[in-house]
Amino acid sequence: MRNKVKDSIGNLPLGGRGRVLITGAAGFLGSHLCERFVEEGFHVIGMDNLITGDLANIEHLFKLENFEFYNHDVSKFVHVPGKLDYILHFASPASPIDYLKIPIQTLKVGSLGTHNLLGLARNKRARMIIASTSEVYGDPNVNPQPEEYWGNVNPVGPRGVYDEAKRFQEAITMAYHTFHGVETRIVRIFNTYGPRMRLNDGRVLPAFIGQALRGEDLTVFGDGSQTRSFCYVDDLVEGIYRLLMSDYPSPVNIGNPDEITISQFCEEIIKLTGTNQKIVYMPLPQDDPKQRRPDITKAREILKWEPKVNRAEGLKITYEYFKSLPKDKLEKIEHKDFTSYNKYEF
Repeated sequence: MRNKVKDSIGNLPLGGRGRVLITGAAGFLGSHLCERFVEEGFHVIGMDNLITGDLANIEHLFKLENFEFYNHDVSKFVHVPGKLDYILHFASPASPIDYLKIPIQTLKVGSLGTHNLLGLARNKRARMIIASTSEVYGDPNVNPQPEEYWGNVNPVGPRGVYDEAKRFQEAITMAYHTFHGVETRIVRIFNTYGPRMRLNDGRVLPAFIGQALRGEDLTVFGDGSQTRSFCYVDDLVEGIYRLLMSDYPSPVNIGNPDEITISQFCEEIIKLTGTNQKIVYMPLPQDDPKQRRPDITKAREILKWEPKVNRAEGLKITYEYFKSLPKDKLEKIEHKDFTSYNKYEF
């Protein structure tokens, strides 16, 4: 957390700035958002079905009077008693390994879940922001990617369940805004990192650090020439907060435009961890994007936002977090087992 959670903000009573619902609250981004809104003086209602989230990410908030949590799947009907001022819809698997293993749930939370929450926002007269993604651009033919770029997406490829769920999410959100007059915001999130990422979730940063800490060779998919742009989580949360509080309803990219190849990034991790493992190259997965770099002109002009934490500083903080994990988590290589969730999914 940026600062110690306070019991009040200025002269406001606890939770006096309003009530906010955050879905995906026990996830990486959701947990940081819960902290931020508690710090800002809101009463925070966290919601998560824990399919990929972890209560350990938010258990330090349970003792606070202005935080409550519900274990619920937003793909089913969502009821929240009382007034709501804001809804942040951040419930969704986000790792490629996750959404390849639970494709139906991924599609449902982006479609049915978004529909349910937009209906709730309309009923409560709440402002809602959705977590969209740079994946709406697919494997882009334009670099950097501005919001006006419509993308290059394979709707029936292995990544399509996530890409198209998010594209539909944007479409229905804009429809509720234009047809029903619901106040909505759309954030397109680029690669983000920081404490509370799952070490074995398959994404490149935790994969590299986990392999380095375990003394394993580092695995690069493809020839390593593909690029990514990594934004530290505190910077991302600041951008999301500013967008939610703005009056801009169209999509806005939030990410760090400092682009780096995967091979270069791999070398940075080796230097950071002080290890000397080999780099092993494996085939590139189907439809894996060759480049990712946000055009953040709109964020700079409209939100007066740009990232502040440089990659060296952010990586050091993240590395210290991963080093602090208990041995059983550090050595757990196998990805999360979703068998029990898939058993009843139709």
